[in-house]
Amino acid sequence: MSDTMGTGADAKAADQVRAIEWREDGMATHFANVVNVQGTREQVDLFFGTNRTWNVAETANVVVDLSNRIILTPLAAKRLLSVLGGVLAEYESRHGRLDLEG
Repeated sequence: MSDTMGTGADAKAADQVRAIEWREDGMATHFANVVNVQGTREQVDLFFGTNRTWNVAETANVVVDLSNRIILTPLAAKRLLSVLGGVLAEYESRHGRLDLEG
């Protein structure tokens, strides 16, 4: 009988919405204008950096200073995809379509 009661209590607890407390005292802010992504079955890696090449016509290579690597589980990466897609859709509805080819 305690198993049945425990299951009901667990289901009730899972249905409760919990508040998230965002703590920013340890947060750092970095600028990036370049991003690259690679992944394996276990993780998705996001690489952020800054393009240091001012005149591409005068150099053979584009130089990017990498500043951050963020490692996500595939589930967290899928959540990021969903949230980021929504933010960009809202941005484009307010400010116009972003053209990746331009």
